[in-house]
Amino acid sequence: MTDPQDASASAKPYDAKTLAKKHRIDIEEAAKIIAEHGADRKAADKAARRIAA
Repeated sequence: MTDPQDASASAKPYDAKTLAKKHRIDIEEAAKIIAEHGADRKAADKAARRIAA
């Protein structure tokens, strides 16, 4: 059986601090993105890039 902790990082939802640091945006903005896109890291990255630009 597979241990859930062995899942790759891309399969887990973002932490607001991690998303904010990666895209150099405010933690509040990152939290809003995560609330909107949930566990979809690809969509969260896309939204964060729009804000960071």
